[in-house]
Amino acid sequence: AARANLSGEPWYVGWSTCYDEESRRLRQYYDRPYFLPRTSESDTIDWIFMGGPGQGAHMHVDSVRRVSWQAQVRGHKRWQLAPPPECLYTCRALALTVHPGEILVVDTNRWYHMTRVLPGDLSITIGAEYD
Repeated sequence: AARANLSGEPWYVGWSTCYDEESRRLRQYYDRPYFLPRTSESDTIDWIFMGGPGQGAHMHVDSVRRVSWQAQVRGHKRWQLAPPPECLYTCRALALTVHPGEILVVDTNRWYHMTRVLPGDLSITIGAEYD
């Protein structure tokens, strides 16, 4: 397999589809996760996140409509999840590493989260919302 050239400036980018046609094209390259109920609906917004080692997203909460799944295609990404304020004293923070081929399902509207690409390779993640 080809290796990414990671010797330049550090970078991390997230991109989302804005139009139905873009989503249809992107979805030609991956299948809906097998564990999602057939009756669940997917939103028309899909995401792609890419970046080099040490890069990622700072702690934040999203403003999206539904729960999402994030599939790690390449590289390894470390996630840190912090509970929403109403659960702060009863829920624990979580830290986990997502490896290629693994999928994380999380309500990024409620759980604060940050990510970091781990050393070794470029990270590529795809995701979408569903209900």
